[in-house]
Amino acid sequence: MKMSAASLLLLLHLSCLFWNGLAVPQFPEKEKDPSYWTVWAQRTLSSSLELENLNKNVAKNLILFLGDGMGVPTVTAARILKGQLNGESGEESQLEMDKFPYVSLSKTYNTNAQVADSAGTATAYLCGVKANEGTVGVSAAAVRSQCNTTFGNEVTSILKWAKDAGKSVGIVTTTRVNHATPSAAYAHCVDRDWFSDGEMPTEALEAGCKDIALQLFENIPDINVIMGGGRKYMAPRNSSDVEYPGERKHSGTRRDGRNLVEEWRSRMADRKGHYVWNRRDLLSLNPSNVDYLLGLFEPGDLPYELNRNNETDPSLTEMVGVAIQVLQRNPQGFYLLVEGGRIDHGHHEGKAKQALHEVVEMDQAIVRAGQLTSVRDTLTVVTADHSHVFSFGGYTPRGNSIFGLAPTVSDVDQKPFTSILYGNGPGFKLVNGVRENVSTVDYEHNNYQAQSAVPLRMETHGGEDVAVFSRGPMAHLLHGVQEQNYIPHVMAYAACIGQNTLHCQSASGHAPTLAVTPPTLTALLILTGLLC
Repeated sequence: MKMSAASLLLLLHLSCLFWNGLAVPQFPEKEKDPSYWTVWAQRTLSSSLELENLNKNVAKNLILFLGDGMGVPTVTAARILKGQLNGESGEESQLEMDKFPYVSLSKTYNTNAQVADSAGTATAYLCGVKANEGTVGVSAAAVRSQCNTTFGNEVTSILKWAKDAGKSVGIVTTTRVNHATPSAAYAHCVDRDWFSDGEMPTEALEAGCKDIALQLFENIPDINVIMGGGRKYMAPRNSSDVEYPGERKHSGTRRDGRNLVEEWRSRMADRKGHYVWNRRDLLSLNPSNVDYLLGLFEPGDLPYELNRNNETDPSLTEMVGVAIQVLQRNPQGFYLLVEGGRIDHGHHEGKAKQALHEVVEMDQAIVRAGQLTSVRDTLTVVTADHSHVFSFGGYTPRGNSIFGLAPTVSDVDQKPFTSILYGNGPGFKLVNGVRENVSTVDYEHNNYQAQSAVPLRMETHGGEDVAVFSRGPMAHLLHGVQEQNYIPHVMAYAACIGQNTLHCQSASGHAPTLAVTPPTLTALLILTGLLC
């Protein structure tokens, strides 16, 4: 049978893929020497032994880095990407979070969901209680979208505990500042999508429920730093955006006619308050002359890091740097919530390259935070709210591009496949009734949607545990496999805020162990819990 030129070329291509998969991977010559690995292991052992001297200082500062959707496979793939961006094979490189001395696992389920969403999880790691999916800052007694279940079921966050203790507090995110993650820090809302009153049903407004943007400015009116996107939710309906005056999709959404930004500016006029909406104005600020900072850099979410306009939009690292310089002016310390929020969006869209570059950028922000603070008095925690059905595999050789092909073709349909795949999502595609041949497309493009097993318009979250990295005072308390709502209790204990104050001895600068409750009192508390 005569073979066409196109078929011959395809066969040659597939053969190359196969033989490349059998080739011996390239790696540094020094790795052939057993002493290389022994010295590395001994050095790691030495530093591990130093951890016996636990840091039990009182945490003056608290920083929580939340990678939205940053599951363990995402962390691993981002580590490889970071190394490859630096000209290495990638596998041996380290993310900044990898260097944290303590790592544990967090169980992410919501009270009514096996696979969690970002709202219920935010309530857990910020307010210390598990909650229903889709709700923020309310207990599991509140029902999504039912306004009347809000009242009496509100729960407060560690950001408020820190503020009440006299610390400065801040929120930095790459999403809207009234998105699921940041909103649980200040809002009590039975629907995460009530961004402004323009997204709320009339009956909810009439019943007395408030939109999340309004709660940002009213519930804790003196949040020192707020940075992210979300301008349109603060402005009257149909009012033009300062950056995109001709684009209706960016116009204001508020039905009440209020301009929340102007109200904030008026209130902060004599309090060293500054509002900025672009990178230039942000970086021109003198942090030593700023007590309050509101930065809203986009009408909605900030752009992906790979798409960011370096002239107009600040990076997450730049925002974190300015935020800490403002917050650390308070001699009583600070609490800062930092969200790498668009990791999640990249995965939902099946765009792994966008998601992983977001992780690398957040890791740079962690580096910057470390440069501006001390491990002696700053507890830093890095974690995720949930994972995604993202994976990479296929027996790839050392140094294989993290966005590249597996070394062999499928032994079922004889087509190549990328190492990165999704369990479901928009990357599912059939061509003439069969799986698309990825070698015919640019699978390393920024917006390439990796193939998925099940077709969905948006990829879903994953249900497995996520990692919790910690360093600083009392970081060792984040150990083992824990419920997600345990995280803010540890952070509060370390800083002697919230309900964790009686055990503190401020004069010594140490936070001793909790006092042992008398047996009779313990029994009474257990009985009360059972009856209630």
